[in-house]
Amino acid sequence: MIAERWLNMGVLLAFLAIPLWALAVDEPFTITLATRAAILALAAVGLNIALGIGGLVSLGHAAFFGLGGYAMGILGFHAQSFTALELGPLTIEGTKSMPVIWAVAVVVSALAAWVIGLLSLRTTGVYFIMITLAFGQMFFYFAISWGAYGGEDGLSIYVRNGFPGLNTLVPIQFFGLVFGILCLALALQARLRLSPFGLALNAARQSPARVEAIGLNPMRLKLVAFVLSGAITGLAGALFADLNRFVSPTMFSWQLSGELIILIIIGGVGRLMGPVIGAALFVALEHWLGGLTDFWHVWLGVVLLGIVLFARGGVVGLLTGKAGPHV
Repeated sequence: MIAERWLNMGVLLAFLAIPLWALAVDEPFTITLATRAAILALAAVGLNIALGIGGLVSLGHAAFFGLGGYAMGILGFHAQSFTALELGPLTIEGTKSMPVIWAVAVVVSALAAWVIGLLSLRTTGVYFIMITLAFGQMFFYFAISWGAYGGEDGLSIYVRNGFPGLNTLVPIQFFGLVFGILCLALALQARLRLSPFGLALNAARQSPARVEAIGLNPMRLKLVAFVLSGAITGLAGALFADLNRFVSPTMFSWQLSGELIILIIIGGVGRLMGPVIGAALFVALEHWLGGLTDFWHVWLGVVLLGIVLFARGGVVGLLTGKAGPHV
């Protein structure tokens, strides 16, 4: 079996090699597909912190993804229309600067995750799943009714936002930016897992009563993980909106939350490269099988069924021979 460390390195190198190959053979669409996979992987990395380490099965993470996307869409819209955003006594100018947009997306998503987490973490099991789903649907229907920013038709941004020193309209440069952020998120997850906080969070997932008995607050540990998870997923939403130069209420849909969970299950719950492998396989199946049939999700279901039945540790567990954590 392959050692997991070598597998992680191989996955990252392969993820980087594919768009470089596409650049060499002049296939910009392949670079765009790789960028989409990297953004979905980043969103799944955020969820994997809550799910893989904290055991929090959230079916409402699309709420944070959508908030990040709408943070980009609203700021970009006011920048391209040369109007200001009026929030009571506050007047906020639009911007085309990616770092500023990312900061807003992270802060808004983290605040939303804090509020949702305070309420949702009072429940466990299926009740936690359903209350996170309810919050996600609340944002979905609010976005549909928000006529000022397109309502159910969504909102288009005509020019991709900028990053200092890069031309983000060049596919390989935008991919490099997204890939760099994905690597930072993976490094954060790896450090978090081995940190005292990560070990305490993992213990709270397995035995909350014992963690509380030694003086730690399991709910507080899970809340911090949930907020961090939401912030990373919100950043991915802002990048996804920039990739498409479009935001719509579908970014809040429960189907997207389900897809993020599927990515993690396919790659391996709690595994460092699980979200990356899952996102790459998902985008590949969507591209190749989607060109053959509109019902390509049937084959995705077959893959997911095979993983659940015969490879409980996902693709990473199948290749390394190690089962993942039980959530």
